[in-house]
Amino acid sequence: MTSIATPTANATWMWRGHQINYRADGSTGAAVLLIHGFGASVGHWRKNMPVLAENCRCYAIDLIGFGASAKPQAGTDVEYTFETWGELVVDFCREVIGTSTILVGNSIGCIVALQAAVTAPELVSGVALLNCSLRLLHDRKRAEMPWYRRWGTPVLQSILTVPAIGHFFFDRLAQRKVVRNILLQAYHRPEAVTDELIDILMAPAADPGAANVFLKFTAYSWGPLPEDLLPQLTCPAIAIWGAADPWEPIALGRELMNVPSIDEFFEIPAVGHCPQDEAPELVNPILQRWIAAL
Repeated sequence: MTSIATPTANATWMWRGHQINYRADGSTGAAVLLIHGFGASVGHWRKNMPVLAENCRCYAIDLIGFGASAKPQAGTDVEYTFETWGELVVDFCREVIGTSTILVGNSIGCIVALQAAVTAPELVSGVALLNCSLRLLHDRKRAEMPWYRRWGTPVLQSILTVPAIGHFFFDRLAQRKVVRNILLQAYHRPEAVTDELIDILMAPAADPGAANVFLKFTAYSWGPLPEDLLPQLTCPAIAIWGAADPWEPIALGRELMNVPSIDEFFEIPAVGHCPQDEAPELVNPILQRWIAAL
């Protein structure tokens, strides 16, 4: 097992024969694991790890298929589902961290955190959800969509399963200008969309298998919804929401999180989908106070 790394260095852990990348910082206090969103990686927590590590043993992991972790062909021995990623997180907490852990997720990383907490409640001592993915394109939510999205989404997903078309689409998407424009939609503060951030998100796109993982996830319209998992939580939990998120509207977020398992809902005004990166000066103190109270 690799020993604790510095905040800027990556460490490696083998999971079911596949290399998993992670970072670690801090030597005392509660164990905290940071779980990125779709297309992101451990670098998306670069503004949070050093602060949390002042009082915690802080880890960040690249889910299999993302970042510097392995990207095996789906359908061999890995399926890119929330159940798979939840099992990965559970095993990481058990084998690498070695103790009950507080999970902090962003976007789809929140679903992963919830899945892990439901799968192994004895290993999860708290969950913080940052702009949790609402999974609005899920099969079970399709009936609520406008007709053009209700029928258009599965057609597009089907088209992208054609290898030549799918890879062409991915190649067009993995362009610096395109990535910047997507980030400028997701982030409310344009100054937060830096060259460093674009480099972090683009680097894994050049890895063999990256396109296949992307296309597999775009076709993933089943599996657990957050409303399935939230009622099963047995640990303390909070929600933090960037109020200017165009992808996961805060009104729907408040409705989703209005359940007994969520202890408190924090609204971050004028911030988009990734509040931990866009406004770390607001998010870090919330997490520090909550972790200290736990």
